Amino acid sequence: MPAGRTIAAPLILPMQLAQLRRLVRSGSIDTILVAAPDPFGRLVGKRFCADFFLDSVVKHGTHGCSYLLTVNMDMDPLDGFKLANWATGFGDFGFRPDLDTLRLLPWQPGAAMVLCDFVRESGELVAEAPRSVLRRQLDSLAKQGRTCLCASELEFYLFNQTYHAAHAGGYRDLQPSSDYRIDYHLMQPTRDEPLMRAIRNSMCAARVPVESSKGEWSRGQHELNFTCAAPLPMADMHAVFKQGVREMAEQHGKAVTFMAKYAPSEAGSSCHIHMSLWKAGKNLFAGEEGEQGKRQKAKGKSAEPAVAAGSRLFRQFLGGLLKYSPELCLFFGPTINSYKRYQPGSWAPTRMAWALDNRTTGFRVVGHGGSFRIENRMPGADANPYLAFAAMLAAGMAGVREGLDCGDAYIGNAYVDEQLPRLPSSLREATDHFEKSALARTAFGDDVVKFYAHHARLEHEAFSNAVTDWEKQRYFEQI
Repeated sequence: MPAGRTIAAPLILPMQLAQLRRLVRSGSIDTILVAAPDPFGRLVGKRFCADFFLDSVVKHGTHGCSYLLTVNMDMDPLDGFKLANWATGFGDFGFRPDLDTLRLLPWQPGAAMVLCDFVRESGELVAEAPRSVLRRQLDSLAKQGRTCLCASELEFYLFNQTYHAAHAGGYRDLQPSSDYRIDYHLMQPTRDEPLMRAIRNSMCAARVPVESSKGEWSRGQHELNFTCAAPLPMADMHAVFKQGVREMAEQHGKAVTFMAKYAPSEAGSSCHIHMSLWKAGKNLFAGEEGEQGKRQKAKGKSAEPAVAAGSRLFRQFLGGLLKYSPELCLFFGPTINSYKRYQPGSWAPTRMAWALDNRTTGFRVVGHGGSFRIENRMPGADANPYLAFAAMLAAGMAGVREGLDCGDAYIGNAYVDEQLPRLPSSLREATDHFEKSALARTAFGDDVVKFYAHHARLEHEAFSNAVTDWEKQRYFEQI
């Protein structure tokens, strides 16, 4: 979302069934991937012969085992879930295709993809599924006659090894694609350009419109920016992007990681989220004409002017983010690894504050006029976009309902200001906050809160039972 430009949702027309039928008849398309995001944001599903998809799946959908929502990263069925368990026999949920998501996959010859909602036999959405969680927030927003535009910025590390080689080496001695830091560099990223060009062009052809790519701060780190869209299409594009980038990297003999923090000595990888509310083609966050020129100074600070006031709705929405984001941090940082990214001086936030164009705070306000928006710097690249967008909307709209105010813009280095509220420091702490949050239960429902809290607690338990390389290096000989 470039500053100073009036933003409107781009016209990204879905592939029509008639177009798909022509491509299938011509032999250009022979395989359709039918996929749905799981709790980790991964796409799971099946590949169908194109003719069968058109004749059957379009009309009737398909199905998949309910355990897809209650497994861990290694696909082990987990105990303690009401949604799906051994006692109920792990039956099926339906996969209902959302034909608005139909797209070509240029990096997979002869393939197209459609994303689905998890549904029960009755046709009711499975509330715990990530797409359903986001849909609930969007339905609430729509009842108020409002819409939302957002965009995610994804960072990732690129390595000169395949996934198989990295796995065989125990993920040790990984070789970043650059030998030095490459933030905004043009020379070193040229060496990665065969892959990055393929990513940009293939994603645009797959209806994942890309604005730009650039080298990021660390060795082998890259960032890619999407064109803004409504939250559900943006989350879908985000999920397709992550899968497609991994597949294209493999095709080029390389590997990428979207871990929040892959190495102690390197910066974390973020998923900054830009968001604004709209109605009748107008950005509701922007102040009235002339108001953008007003300046206010933060209390107790000197010299630098703060940000233009923005609208009352903007200030309430941002006030809600400041108040409730720590409670909903589980949806911004869903893994053990997420919380190793929140380090002072790391380009990731550690404290709750907002400011104008200040990268030490949790929320950065940027743009003006149609592009005036909030940038949430809390989520890492490991965040599930459906849940992260839902959490941001839930927190912000709670601020609107409660008439909160964001207060004065912060000026200074938020990393060293111990008076500011801090983010949760671990997955366990974030889970405790989430489970106790009255807002989370109101916004998402008790079943959803219990579901994701249980997932997080099982992940923490698995980590607690593991013996790490750090422990062996620390204790093997000397303890």
